[in-house]
Order: sequence, then structure tokens, then C-alpha cells
Amino acid sequence: MKLRVTATAFLVAAASIYAPSAGANQRPVIESFTFTPNDIDLLAADTKVNIELIVSHPSGIENTSTMATLTSSRNDTLATYLTRIDSPVNLALTKVTYRGVLTVPRDITLGLYNFSVGSVKNNSSAGYQYETGAIDPKKIRNIVGAEFGLLVRSGGDLNLSYDTFVGPTYDTTLVITYNDPITFSSSNAPIWKVGESFVPSKYYELRVPTLSLTVTSSTPTVCSSDGMALKLLKEGLCAFIVSTPKTADYQAKSSNQTVTITAARIKPELTVEKIANQTAKDLPKSVEIFRVYSAAEGYVLPQSATPTVCFGSGFYVRIVSGGTCTLTYSTKETATFLASDLYKVSFEVTREAQTISFTPPAAANLSAKSLTLSATASSAGVIIFETTSTGICSIIGATLNLLKSGNCSITATQSGTSTLAPISATSTVMITGSLAHVNKPITCVMDKKKKKVSGANPKCPKGYKIKK
Repeated sequence: MKLRVTATAFLVAAASIYAPSAGANQRPVIESFTFTPNDIDLLAADTKVNIELIVSHPSGIENTSTMATLTSSRNDTLATYLTRIDSPVNLALTKVTYRGVLTVPRDITLGLYNFSVGSVKNNSSAGYQYETGAIDPKKIRNIVGAEFGLLVRSGGDLNLSYDTFVGPTYDTTLVITYNDPITFSSSNAPIWKVGESFVPSKYYELRVPTLSLTVTSSTPTVCSSDGMALKLLKEGLCAFIVSTPKTADYQAKSSNQTVTITAARIKPELTVEKIANQTAKDLPKSVEIFRVYSAAEGYVLPQSATPTVCFGSGFYVRIVSGGTCTLTYSTKETATFLASDLYKVSFEVTREAQTISFTPPAAANLSAKSLTLSATASSAGVIIFETTSTGICSIIGATLNLLKSGNCSITATQSGTSTLAPISATSTVMITGSLAHVNKPITCVMDKKKKKVSGANPKCPKGYKIKK
């Protein structure tokens, strides 16, 4: 490591003295720490950096100078003294400004240099002394990996050594060193088989949003690339590079791999057999069914598509209601096999029939306004009445409302149970007659005059309006 100092004074730190009453003690406050410019180019006419530190304390500041040191990731180091600007020096001054100038040598390594500044302490007249502790600059830019510190370029080139991406997650022996832990996980390794694709973004994490993660192939007949993904074309060795490009800010980064591409995955075929129809007698009950085997995952257990009727239970089907029972079989994809097709097997669970008696009157007169409907089922279950003859009649519960003359179609339904089949019966009631004429009275007004008018559809005389 090489240390370069461009100032002539050096601060020797004294041991801190602590006051008996620690509750009243306070550290010196760093008001600001700045340096300009914060991005220099070695090809520029001037490579000087002006540094300013402002510190305050009620009892004053003891230090006459302190050191500012810049260090790169390779431990290349620059340093300069910061000297207080009050002259003559007033140790009782409550806010002190330190300034210094650092000339960056033109042969220094390019990259980011982070600042560290020696601590300063308050005047001992307070009866105690505390140091400021670490003095660091605030964030000054949005370049990932170089948010703080001084940037040293040459001809605009920073050549920043930063892990612009990290990974892959599936092989720690190939992994690029993490600046920080990777924020996503993908424990499943890629499938290196013919017909598959390899997408780097699933296994590598891009750390610099302004860059793009690309993949290139050195063996295009085995695996080809469109820049975003690899297509695995045939068996053999596939050599590829995942990378981010060199830019004005960053060095190029790459991850080289060679993998063996093997034969394509196949879709397993399943053999399923028919299941005989069942009756709803003695429900619930279990019926043993055939066993389905797959080379991909061994025995495949059924899943029910009709859980209100039946459900799979190992090598049995549990039947809980009459109706159509549908079982499905499938296998998931693995590193060796594709997912299978979905296979379906259905059978009927027949319910016991029931009867219904529904005999409404063949005709009804509008003057009756409504009729009570009645029907019975052999199961003694609840009957529901419905009509499709809207406008002619309506039904509320078991009451048939007569609206106008015409044919009123009525259906009585018993919905059945898990063991009894539903049943319905439909009859037609002819509605005859007409509704009695009803006069409607209204009051009409014109200025202070009033008139009462009645009729089926009464209207006010000319010049009159309906009283509201």
C-alpha cells in the first residue's frame, strides 16, 4: 500500500478525558463534510480536490488539523491534512471550519476512493473531552457501488470494479463474489436437456439496473442464444458466457460455464381403466379402483373433479352422493420428464327414483286474484314452485298470483338428496276473465280553482294541472 500526503502538518491524538457527570457530556457535532469536485478526470487540466469539514461544540474545538484519507478497493491511498481556517486559532470558537486541498496524481489507479477523516475533539475547558467518531460523506450520486467518495476517471472511463451481477444460485462453485447477499433464491438447477431453455435472469441477480444481463454461446450448434436466453438444440457440450458489458462507469463482468446437454425430456403416458357405474345405496361407501403407474413418479393417485359426489382416497374412491363422479390423473414435470396430459375417468352413481303428485286446477278466473299450490313427493321433501309465464302469473312460495288472462305454466320440483334423484312435474292453468274496472280519482288545480276527475286513466282539463 502506498500513502501519499500533500499537507505538512500531522495531528497527534491525545487520550480522551471523561467528566464525572456523563449525562452533561456531548460529542462535537459534524455540521458538514464536503469535497469538490467529487468526480475528476486525470486528463483534465486540474486534478485538485477541495475538502471542507465544519464541526461545532459549545466549549469549542481543540484540534488545529485532522487528516482526510482516501482509499480504493485495492488499498491505493491518498491523504491530505485539513487545517482550521480561523487565524489566529481560537480554541473557544464554537463552530470551526477545516479546509484542505488534495492533488490527485495522474498515475493513480482509476476507480472509487472512499473517505475517512480523523476524529476531532472538543475543547477541554468543558471539563470533559469527546471525539466526533467516524466522519463520512453523505450520498452524493446514484451510481450503484459508488454512491459515496471520490471518482477518479481517465478520458471519462471510471473502470469501476463492482459485482454488477451475482450468481448463479444453483452452483456455489461458480458464483461471483457477493458484495451483498443475493435477494432471491432458486434452488432448482436449470434443466440441461434438448428442447429446454436457460434464462440467466432466473439464476443471476442484476445489481445495476442501468445495465443489461446477456448470454452468449460459444457452441451455437449445441446451444444458441438470442442474448436473453439459451436454446438447447442437441446433445453435447454447451459453452456460454453470462455477462454485463464494459461501460464508462463499470468494468465488464462475466461468468463462464460449460454444461453437458442430454436427451430431451419425454411426456409420460398413463394407462387408466373404466370404473363401473355405482348405485347410491348404502352411501357413503368406498370402492376399490385400478392403480395408475408412471415412470416419472411411481403410483399416481386420483384427484376428484366432483368433490360433492366423490373423492380419491389412495387406491379407493369414496362416494358420498349420487351424480357423476369424475377422477383425474396427471404427473408434474421433473428434471427428467415433462408433465403428463390430464386423464379423466367418469362414472355414474345412480340415485333412487322418487315420484311427485301435482294437479293444480285446469282453469282459474282473474277475479280470484291468487291460488294456493300444492304438491307432494314420495320422499316427503320440500317442493319448490316456479313459472316461466311471466306477465300472466307469478309465484311467491306456494301462492300463484293471477295477473292477466292466458296460459300459466307451473313446474313443481323436489331437488332430491344424496341418495334420491330429483323429480319435477309441469302443469298449465288457463287464466280467464278480466279484472274489474277501477276508477282512479285525481285533483286538478288552476290558480285557486280545483276540480276532481276520476277514470281508468284520468286527465286534467285544459289549463289545469294535477295537484301534487
